[in-house]
Amino acid sequence: MTSGPVLPAPTWFVGCGNMGQSIIGGWRSAGIDLSQVVVIDPSGLSIEGVRTVGSFPDAGIPPKLVVLGFKPQSLEEVAPQLKPWITSRTTLLSILAGVEVGTLKQRFPGAGAIVRAMPNLPVAIRRGVTALYSDDVDDALRQQLGDLFAALGWAMWTVDEARLAAVGSMAGAGPAYAARFVRALAKAGEARGLSAEIASTIALETVLGTAWMAATNGETMDDIVKRVASPGGTTEAGLAVLDKALDDLVGETIEAAARRGSELADSARLS
Repeated sequence: MTSGPVLPAPTWFVGCGNMGQSIIGGWRSAGIDLSQVVVIDPSGLSIEGVRTVGSFPDAGIPPKLVVLGFKPQSLEEVAPQLKPWITSRTTLLSILAGVEVGTLKQRFPGAGAIVRAMPNLPVAIRRGVTALYSDDVDDALRQQLGDLFAALGWAMWTVDEARLAAVGSMAGAGPAYAARFVRALAKAGEARGLSAEIASTIALETVLGTAWMAATNGETMDDIVKRVASPGGTTEAGLAVLDKALDDLVGETIEAAARRGSELADSARLS
C-alpha cells in the first residue's frame, strides 16, 4: 500500500530545465514514485529514473497532470502543440514566471484545473520554498498538490497572484541573491589575506550555520545580531556600514525582479 504523496498518472513535464529537474530530484529523494512521469523534451534530455521522449505523440495517453517547465518566452510556440493533449481531466501546473492564470486559461481552455507554482532551486534537496495559486482546484486536488510540494520543503497556497508573485520575486530569486552575498563575503576574506578556498568555505559555512541555527532555535535575525554584536565591538562597526544601504539595496533588487515578472506577464497575454 502506497503511503505519502502520490503523483497523478500519467504526469508530463513539458520541458525540464533546472527547476523541473530540481523538482523531480526532490520527489525522487522523498521516495515518491516517478514511474508514471514522462518528460517531453526535443533535446533528448536524460533524467535518472524518468522516461524522456522528444514529442507529444511519443508520450502516450493524455496526462492527468502537466507541469509546464519551459521558458515563459516559449509559451506561444509550445501551447498550440500541447493544447490537443489537454482534457477536462488534466490539471495544468505552470512554473512559468510571470505567466498568469488568465493567460493559461486562454491558451488551454479545455484544462480541468490550472495551478501556478513558484518553487525555488533548493526543492532539489527538499529545503525549498514553493508558493501555489489556483482559482479552480477542488479540496482534494489542493491537498494532493500541497502534499507533493510540502515533500520538497515549505509550501503554501496564496490567496491571489500578487502574493504568488511576491513569493516568487523573494524566494524564487532568493538563492541567487544569497549566493551573491556568500561570494561577496568570501571575496572580502580573500582581501584580508585568506586563500580563495578557505574564504569560500568560511563564508558558506557561516551563512549556512546562521540560517540553520535560526531555523532550529526559532531565533529572529535581530536576536542573532544582538548575540553577536557587542556594544562598541568589531561586529557593530561592520554593521554600521552594512545597515546604511542593505535594506534599500535588497528592496530595490526584489522590486526589479517583480517588475520583470510583470513584463513577462504582459508579453504572454493574448492580444
